[in-house]
Amino acid sequence: MKVKLSAIALTLPIALVTHTGCSLTDANKSDDIPSSGTSTSTDAAQEAETASGELFNLIEIKGKASDTGPGVMECGKKDLQRYFQIFHSWSFTPTSPQQLEATMERLKENLPKHGWEVVNYGPDTSRNKNLSLRADDDTKKFSVDITYRAKDNTPHLNFFVISGCYQIPDGKKIEQF
Repeated sequence: MKVKLSAIALTLPIALVTHTGCSLTDANKSDDIPSSGTSTSTDAAQEAETASGELFNLIEIKGKASDTGPGVMECGKKDLQRYFQIFHSWSFTPTSPQQLEATMERLKENLPKHGWEVVNYGPDTSRNKNLSLRADDDTKKFSVDITYRAKDNTPHLNFFVISGCYQIPDGKKIEQF
């Protein structure tokens, strides 16, 4: 799995702030991040890539996704040796940026048809007031934040997919990547 540290370095601090208490749950404390079951970090990363692939397919316009892989992070205040979360931060740059606002509307409409519940849609709190969409898939135990970066030099969509808490199986160690 490839990880471009620059993309993660730019996205991770924002995502960690917005996902404290991950929207998969109604709770506001990081201790209340929902369980995603038991898994190795490698298998959980593959699930995150699958979820991201499904989201990519819902974009429905031509363009290119960044080539980043999932990463492992701590799960709130839980035991760092036994619990972890998986995140997958990536971006999509279309061949025609004028289609992105309509793409966001289409995602808002189509995500629920694919098991995602849209929990927030509208401008974010940044200076640019980027259009942002947050959705949860309680079956897969993933949440996604999608942000339309219209005012960047190259308009694009940022995706931040994050899991609930996984517990590592007995006898296994959490791999960091």
